[in-house]
Amino acid sequence: MLVRVLSENTSSSGKLDSEHGLSLYIETGTHKILFDTGASGLFAENAEKLGADLRVIDFAVLSHGHYDHGGGLKAFLGINGKAKVFVHQKAFEGHYANRPGGTKEYIGLDEALLPNGRFVFCCDSLVIYEGLELLSGVRAERLVPSGNSDLLLKVGGTYVRDDFAHEQSLIISENGKTLLIAGCAHNGIVNILEKFKAEKGAYPDYVIGGFHLYDRGSGQNEAPETVDEIGKYLLGTGSQYYTCHCTGIESYKRLKAIMEDNISYISTGDMFTIQM
Repeated sequence: MLVRVLSENTSSSGKLDSEHGLSLYIETGTHKILFDTGASGLFAENAEKLGADLRVIDFAVLSHGHYDHGGGLKAFLGINGKAKVFVHQKAFEGHYANRPGGTKEYIGLDEALLPNGRFVFCCDSLVIYEGLELLSGVRAERLVPSGNSDLLLKVGGTYVRDDFAHEQSLIISENGKTLLIAGCAHNGIVNILEKFKAEKGAYPDYVIGGFHLYDRGSGQNEAPETVDEIGKYLLGTGSQYYTCHCTGIESYKRLKAIMEDNISYISTGDMFTIQM
């Protein structure tokens, strides 16, 4: 399986720009998949430079309803005229963030894209094709990112704390092995993995995604003791991790110190193969 990082907070190439966002191009044995679209059309510009043809994408998955993962949706729909986009039915709700001075900033998706027959709105876990399914309905029970406290949902004229019911992960199964791809893990990467294990009977062989251990709004990293506890848990799963985006560099360094070769950081322009 081939994975190309089209958009991420950092870049491994001077020829490719980066942004606060995430977009991955994935080739399995049977499908070409786009996972998230970054914050803008940058993912498409980088895809062209990397030789990744977005016109042949079979389907796209949107991990949740924040602009840094779905800001490039319009660009993708303009480039690819056939692929369905699997998005949670709550993703287009009013997602906001607290900002300095008590202001509320809209950080959601472009509502002008609705209605659209290309969108497949999901509710619970869903099988897309054989070996390809979505995981949702994760309960945020422990080791939940503290940065979630500044992320809100507007209901009528009231702002309430976002419960991230709009978050979903992609599971790819091939040759007896599994890959779990998360976007920001707002419900907590530990809780997502526990949900996966409860449904599949074991942890995934590989995990890709951001773990939201850095809050961009406040510029704060997750508490070191929390990161250490997460790192010990992840190490105990026996999975191989590729992290990025909202994990944050400082938190990644702490995870790396604990997990060593079991975790790597991926950047814009990286291309790697996962042995499935």
